Amino acid sequence: MQPSADAIWHLNEKELVDLLNTGALASKPKVARFYAPSFMYYKTSHYRSSPTHFPTVSVTGTACALNCKHCGGKVLETMQPATKPDTLLALAANLKQQGALGCLISGGCLPNGSVPLKPFLTAIEKIKRELGLIVFVHTGIIDAATAKALKNAGVDAALIDVIGSDETIKKTCNLNVTVKDYANSLNAMQQAGLTLVPHVIVGLDQGKLKGELDALKLIAAVRPSAVVVIAFMPIPGTAMAEVKPPQPADIAKVTAAARLMFPRAPLALGCVRPKGKHRAETDVLALNAGVDAIAFPSEEAIRYAETQGYEIRFSSYCCAQICMEGVFRSSSK
Repeated sequence: MQPSADAIWHLNEKELVDLLNTGALASKPKVARFYAPSFMYYKTSHYRSSPTHFPTVSVTGTACALNCKHCGGKVLETMQPATKPDTLLALAANLKQQGALGCLISGGCLPNGSVPLKPFLTAIEKIKRELGLIVFVHTGIIDAATAKALKNAGVDAALIDVIGSDETIKKTCNLNVTVKDYANSLNAMQQAGLTLVPHVIVGLDQGKLKGELDALKLIAAVRPSAVVVIAFMPIPGTAMAEVKPPQPADIAKVTAAARLMFPRAPLALGCVRPKGKHRAETDVLALNAGVDAIAFPSEEAIRYAETQGYEIRFSSYCCAQICMEGVFRSSSK
């Protein structure tokens, strides 16, 4: 009998790793979907990312009102800017000509924690209708009207980072909202009928676990189309540049808890997580914890999947694409 997510939360590292090594949570059937979208160069002996297939676009350029301690707007610098609707439409058309299959539309936040997508709704609708691109959007805090408008514009999936601690929201994100606002955002997106892909950030509170299980419980109150686990990674030039990231076992704990709470939903280890040896260890643990997908997998994870008999599939889409691939896990529940 599998433990509950709450029981997982109280395991020490050895107990957790021993459980994962039994294979009880591993993907069934054994299929590993590996994603490498265009916003980061990626090359292994198995796959090289395309520079054009699935880029990320920021509707605010490098601007963000929050200046979160873990990001400081640095992540926005990796995105292609399109700060006006006509600029976004022109950029999308150019991307299409270059062979793009789709894009993630994101941006910095307003003081209320929302990404200012409303002025871009008509442009997004044209990108869908006239260009036929896959469009994912990163929403931040969102109200019912905007969620409905995004649905009407035809977006393929809505992504939102869910934080389960009021203290972390305020201390790390400099944001004057509460966990309830994230719950309301999830409800608004579900009521609008959006394909919903919430993300849980491990270690956002100074690299320590705080609120991640509560974030998963918020997500469990709706019907996510997929769940993505990401992890704090120190970024040079930010207020948390010297903070140690969460341990691979901490990320695995959140991942295993998500697997148990969402036994049928696609589960992915997302693109944001520490690199190097840390990533290699995290990725292998994630496979044992039951993820269906990993973004930018380490060479070690690919080799491990091969030795464990996984069918391996690579894609140049964002890992949220897994919500559109008909992944349907078997469940003992």
